[in-house]
Amino acid sequence: MITLQAEPPNSALEWLRNHPQLLETGLWILGILLVAWLSDIVTKRLLIRWIHHLTSKTRSFWDDTLQQHRVFQRLALAVPAAVVYGTCRNIPELSERAYDLLQNISAAVIVLSLILAVGALINAANAIYEQYPVARTRPVKGYLQVSKIVLYVVGAVVVFATAIDKSPLLFFGGLGAMTAVLMLVFKDTILSLVASVQITQTDLIRVGDWIEMPHLNADGDVIDISLYTVRVQNWDKTVTGIPTHKFLTEAFKNWRAMPESGGRRIKRSIFIDKSTIRFLTAEEIEQFRKFKLLEEYVATKEGELTAYNEDLGLTSEHVNMRRMTNIGTFRAYVINYLKNHPKIHHGMTLIVRQLQPTPEGLPLELYVFSRDTGWVAYEGIQSDLFDHIMAIVPEFGLKLFQNPSGEDFSRMTG
Repeated sequence: MITLQAEPPNSALEWLRNHPQLLETGLWILGILLVAWLSDIVTKRLLIRWIHHLTSKTRSFWDDTLQQHRVFQRLALAVPAAVVYGTCRNIPELSERAYDLLQNISAAVIVLSLILAVGALINAANAIYEQYPVARTRPVKGYLQVSKIVLYVVGAVVVFATAIDKSPLLFFGGLGAMTAVLMLVFKDTILSLVASVQITQTDLIRVGDWIEMPHLNADGDVIDISLYTVRVQNWDKTVTGIPTHKFLTEAFKNWRAMPESGGRRIKRSIFIDKSTIRFLTAEEIEQFRKFKLLEEYVATKEGELTAYNEDLGLTSEHVNMRRMTNIGTFRAYVINYLKNHPKIHHGMTLIVRQLQPTPEGLPLELYVFSRDTGWVAYEGIQSDLFDHIMAIVPEFGLKLFQNPSGEDFSRMTG
């Protein structure tokens, strides 16, 4: 006789039949998660895109900056968490412990999204502020970075306290006992904050200033001033990061006053061969009288020397007579040439002077200021000046000194 055996019951289905309330609870949880997911999609793909489309049509750059720093995207993180937080209480047969866990986690996510949004808002505020001219003289990036540090530290405590359903005051009370440790951990931050305040208040450096700090290999324009570092783009296009507090403890040079003054100094010498320095002949004096830039000088100097010699009863043959020299006449020519040059600043110091003679010759130094302070224009002006001055030296019977070269030795032995 053949007996038919019934199939073994499905244990999972039997368990669900015996616990129908758990099936209902699971379906509610899946439904809430689905709604939260859909709300996240609607917020990010529809609402955020609509906001971006709206801000792109306005003339103000404020809303564009908020969009670029993802302020609205950070706020969007709170939407699905708020859905879970507001609907989890409707889940049937949910234990008190599970309900508290969902509430705490969703609340912590909401707080986290708000903190991230405020951090992004601080970044946007700095970007907006840097669009105004006052930002070059009064940067606030360091202060905003300190506020972000405080925000994130406090926010981390609040998020953690919310997740475990404890009062944040308990954690802040514990932080008070760790003051010495915190001072050690945030030593650089405190130093940088103090330095940032002093730099801002004393107007020590600004974005765009040309600074030199040779011992740190920095020579170029300041491109960023933050809490911890000042970034300098050197002339070779490399970037040097300097700790902010170094500007209070180390020596550096700021060239800002130079362009503000309207003139840039030219200080360079040419070396005259001392063997070519001599008195001028009467024929040479008459020749220089025809120079437009020397016409007044020759007349005045000749009258002065004649009066001096006549008062002392000196004749043209006397060795003690004062006479015009080629080096003195050349120096007068250079002075008048500079005074009449359109690119020389005539309201600043203008000197052409002899320095201490050296084995390389007699240095004749030009100390003047150009009107244009830009690097390229300044170098062009300086080169043009010395092109002309060195080319006209032979007209005065003078020679420029230079060390003997191979060609000089060839002529000597030839």
